[in-house]
Amino acid sequence: MTKVLTVEGMMCGMCESHVADALRKVPGVEKASASRSKREARVVCGPEVTDEALLAAVNATGYEASNVREEADGPKKGLFGFRKK
Repeated sequence: MTKVLTVEGMMCGMCESHVADALRKVPGVEKASASRSKREARVVCGPEVTDEALLAAVNATGYEASNVREEADGPKKGLFGFRKK
């Protein structure tokens, strides 16, 4: 499952790295990335990972995380939007 958090306060690439690293340390998180331009962090994790754990991890780094939403993991698409086999 993919979860997307709104993150405020990231100003540079190092900020993105701090947020992503903090999220990767949460048990059950497989992948994490952050984007200052989109003001969000994306996390691929298992269903046991709570929104509260993700928010706490980011907030502990000094950034403001809020508004966790779940994105459906649809079929993989290749170039031009066609489904991969």
